[in-house]
Formats: sequence, structure tokens, C-alpha cells
Amino acid sequence: MDVSEIIIPGDTPGTEWRLPVLRFAGHDPKAPKIYIQAALHAGELPGTVLLHFLCERLRQAESEGGIAGDITIVPQANPIGAAQSHFGDLQGRFDLGSRTNFNRDFPLISIADRATLIEDLDDYPATDSLKRQLLHLALGADLVVDLHCDDESLQYAYIDEAFWPEAADLAAALDMEAVLLSDGESSAFEEAVGFAWKYQVPGERRSRLPGRLSVTVELRGKRDVDPALAKKDAGGLWRFLVTRGIVSGETAATAFSGPAVPLDNVEILRAPEGGAVLFHRKIGDEVAEGELLATIVTRPGQPNGSIDLHAPQDGLILTRTSDRLVRRRGDLMKIVCSSPSRAARKAGTLEN
Repeated sequence: MDVSEIIIPGDTPGTEWRLPVLRFAGHDPKAPKIYIQAALHAGELPGTVLLHFLCERLRQAESEGGIAGDITIVPQANPIGAAQSHFGDLQGRFDLGSRTNFNRDFPLISIADRATLIEDLDDYPATDSLKRQLLHLALGADLVVDLHCDDESLQYAYIDEAFWPEAADLAAALDMEAVLLSDGESSAFEEAVGFAWKYQVPGERRSRLPGRLSVTVELRGKRDVDPALAKKDAGGLWRFLVTRGIVSGETAATAFSGPAVPLDNVEILRAPEGGAVLFHRKIGDEVAEGELLATIVTRPGQPNGSIDLHAPQDGLILTRTSDRLVRRRGDLMKIVCSSPSRAARKAGTLEN
């Protein structure tokens, strides 16, 4: 395993950021190359610990000559966000300087322009330099996996329709409970990767990308940083590497059996008013239209001081907020449904 560091100069004198990059060289030039990163939102650590255990298996495979395709791993993809704390709370989702989500505003370029990403890096703020170098690393691979997590959540993934159903092997290997089929219309990391491949010829969009994959995996919730889960998920990602011929090994074939729905089929339950939220159902529950899901206590002790929220249609509760004091229009739940939501949705990601 080769370990190197990308040094990103800070925006103020005397500061810099170090980005460790782990590489395993493959012996078969025809095997797929894969790039895997974790903790782009710096406080989302299930992916980081997954990669810690995966690298143990990869080092063993390397010693036995079992690495066929090149593997590049960035286990802590956001050292800038990891250093942002406000009154003791980590602020790893948004850059405090620009107020931009660390997983947005990635450059949308053609793969032919990959080299331009790392030209004149001193002209960019540190956060943009970080994004450009991460994207440059990823576009050197055929398969790209971006490991995230949600708040309280089942295991699921965002997969561009251009990669489905071929990517069902990843969903099966990681034992995902749902797949959300995205439209690739945002500047998030995995969609910027897909954009570069789709527009290999500028102005000409490819709708199918065989042999390619760019995916955001949501490894349950923020608090699911657990050795047993991490080893289980590392085993799942290992099975995917075997299935795609990147590492040598045998694995039993499995099939993905969960729902795979477009983003339009995700109901987002939002708080009409602020207050204390009382949940009546938990993640993983199948719910029926009209079923009571949550109560918000808006004016404690007063008549009519609470609001009940009901399921807009039948579905599977995929995520839930861990906060119990919620703001007006705050997201409470995501529910995966078989029919489109009646709520309007802009193209792109579900949330900021």
C-alpha cells in the first residue's frame, strides 16, 4: 500500500491541510480501477471506519498478489471541515467561510478536461482546491464510491439512472434496504463524476455508461460508528470488489431485493411549525396512507397546542431526524413510496 499526502495551502498565513491518499496497485491493466472516499461531510464517520477495516483485507490481498485493478482510497476526504467547530460542535457539512455544502459546487466538466482541474490551484480558495483535487483523483478511475451517512437511517444509496440496474451488484453486496435513482442534475461529487463521463463529447449527453459507476452510499446514521457494522460493511464492499474483478476471491452471488425508486417517489415529511417532535413510527417501518407518524408540540400546556402529521401515502420510512426540537419546514422523515409525491421537486438532490 502506497501512502501519500496532498497538501492544500490554507487561505490564511501559516495554515495548510493534508489529505492522505492510499493506493493499491493492480497487476491487471484490463481490470477496472476504483476510487473510494469517505467523510466528505467531515462528521459522517461510518465510511471512514469501514475503509479502515477494508484496508486490512486489501493489504493481505496485496501480499498474496490478489489486487487486479488499481484501488485509490481517501478515508478522510475533508480535513477542512474536520477542523471546523463552533462552541464545541463539529460543523463538517458546510464550509463556514462560504456557507456552501462541501458536497456541492464541484466543477462540471468533460472527462477530456480532467487535467485542467489541478492547473493553477493557487488561484482557488482552499475548499475549491480540495474539491478539484478530489474530483481529479476520482476521474482517474472507472468506478467511484462516495461513502456518506444520513441522520437516523436505513442503509441506502443514490445511484444515477445511467448506472442502473448494473449497479444492483453494489446494492446487494452492501445489503442496502433501498436505492434512490437520481437524475444527475446537481453539482454534488458523485453527479459531477457522472457528468464528466456523460459529456465525454461536449454537448452530447450519453444516457447509459456501461462499465462505469459513480454512487453515493448512505451508511445508515451518524451514530452508527460501530466496529461490528464497519466490519460487516467492509465485507460487503470487499464482495463488490470481487464481483467486479478488482480483487481475487470467491463470493456467493446475492440479489438486491429492496425498492429502487426515482427521487420523485420520496415523500419528505416536514414540520409545519416548530416545536418538540414526538415520533410514533421508526425507520424501517412500513406505513399506510393516513397513518399517524409524528406529533409536534408547538405550544406546551395550551389547548390545541400540538399538531399531528400523517403519512401522505403508503411507503417505507427510510430516514428520520435525530433532533427533537424542530424548526418550521425542517425535514422530519424521508419515506420511499411506489408512486410519485404530489409535492413539487426541483431537479437534482433532495436537500442542501
